[in-house]
Amino acid sequence: MRLLEIATGIAALLGAVHAEVKQLPLPTSCSGVSNQRFPGTVASGWSVMKIAGGLRGVRTVTWDINGHMLVAEAGKGISVHTFGDNGCINQTSTLISNVQLNHGLALTPDSKTLYASGERTVWSWTYDPVAKTVSNQKAVVTGIDSGIHSTRNVMVVKSQPNLILVQVGSNSNLDMQSAQPSTGRAIIKIFDISKAPSSGYAYKTGGEVFAYGLRNEIGFVQDPAGIVWGVENSGDDFRLNGQDIHTDNPAEKLNNLGDPLTDRNNWYGYPTCFTVWGPTNGMKTGQQFMLAAGNGVTSHADCESKSKPPRLTFQAHSAPIWNAFDTNATNMYVTFHGSWDRQPPTGFKVVEVPFTRLSSGAYDPVAPASSQSGYKDIFSAPNPGGCTANGLTNSNCIRLTAAAWDPAGRGLFVGSDNAAEGEILILSKK
Repeated sequence: MRLLEIATGIAALLGAVHAEVKQLPLPTSCSGVSNQRFPGTVASGWSVMKIAGGLRGVRTVTWDINGHMLVAEAGKGISVHTFGDNGCINQTSTLISNVQLNHGLALTPDSKTLYASGERTVWSWTYDPVAKTVSNQKAVVTGIDSGIHSTRNVMVVKSQPNLILVQVGSNSNLDMQSAQPSTGRAIIKIFDISKAPSSGYAYKTGGEVFAYGLRNEIGFVQDPAGIVWGVENSGDDFRLNGQDIHTDNPAEKLNNLGDPLTDRNNWYGYPTCFTVWGPTNGMKTGQQFMLAAGNGVTSHADCESKSKPPRLTFQAHSAPIWNAFDTNATNMYVTFHGSWDRQPPTGFKVVEVPFTRLSSGAYDPVAPASSQSGYKDIFSAPNPGGCTANGLTNSNCIRLTAAAWDPAGRGLFVGSDNAAEGEILILSKK
């Protein structure tokens, strides 16, 4: 019996929940879907097509157990989409209308419970994946702070779906008070929904600290072994020892956040310690540096010894939003929203991070932590250096957000929340 339980748990982590989803062809075009609003360059060996347009603020894409696509549309709610035998969308409807919803979207493996988030609240619903309807709305986490980062990611722990992770970013560029987990900022907390009070958990005082010192860990996903990997937006407009370093520092991060079943209270450095992208002040890519003393840190060496470093770094101001593994976790895909605090701009693309499985059974990026080439572009704006980022969603280029691998086998679905048009594209290997 124990072996059966173990096998069942492993199968769930590997995505067996989608085992019965009908495989669909990759269409070359879909009736009623316009051309890409914002063009992109696709890497050799890949193709790209637009599967949906006319949406608002696409932030997160996920699938239910029957292969229906659910989309979080910021400032509007959640839409649900079904597909025909040709691989194109044949029906779209509004699942939840709620202007407060703006990013987080997650389903339990059996698709019976849906979670979504606004700036200050996380809600749950009973979801029917056949009828594509919801009922029994509850506020499960409340009292989240407002701030410059308004999006709250939500993730269901696959092996124990009564547990959810809820992330909150800092409330300013350098939120010094967030060094204390009790502020409930720059943090990811874990909540046991089976024990939730009738009025929901209070974010600051409820649950447990999974990880903190994370300026804005807006995207995170579990690998097949259950380890959570997060992507972090780091700071802006930095000076170090009187030198302006903001163009190439600090790095954006890929963090190994650990096992949500066992890891707690790990500190990842913010708001005291940051990571080098462009070598500076005698330090190299991947090294930790102290921007300001605090949290028991008084030197760069303290940062190296006391905070958990990222496993890999991305170019400063790329603004990673979401990350997703392919079927066998041989690659992670990360969407970059694009920069405002850099000239020339960077980001506005989807990158591939090669992973390997170690002899221990753990999954890990192929590149060393000191690498600047641990990822490669697979889709990007034709000229990222010419892109604008006026506000959160206004731009003359695609603003990439959602990333999710299609259980029907068509490829990687990615979203854009450009205010001119919300789009969903399929990136597929030829």
